[in-house]
Amino acid sequence: MKHWPFLLLIFIGLWGHLEAAHAQGMHDSHATTEQSCSFGMAKGEAAQSCHVPFPTGCLVTHIPGTDMPWTTISKGGKTLCRFDGTTTDWKTKITGSCSRCKSDHCSVQFIVRFDCSHQSP
Repeated sequence: MKHWPFLLLIFIGLWGHLEAAHAQGMHDSHATTEQSCSFGMAKGEAAQSCHVPFPTGCLVTHIPGTDMPWTTISKGGKTLCRFDGTTTDWKTKITGSCSRCKSDHCSVQFIVRFDCSHQSP
């Protein structure tokens, strides 16, 4: 049992090296900013939607290594949520929507990451 602290330190050191190997190089990455919209619903409340603000001069960034928009939907409660394909063009408009709330209450946050490095000073 005397060796546990030593083994823990070795494990942490190895984990740090693995994480560093997965990190992108500085020349391959851009700083991102994020915008979000959120809302809450009571049980039985009808479908809701919200618009994620689109920063002027920014582009929706993609998940590194893919062509998928870098987004997150965080929700609580029994509802189905998604980015609305008919009102979202990913260039000027982004809308998140959820179905009727089927639990005591529901909450959701739609998050989109943007690359604003192309803005003129």
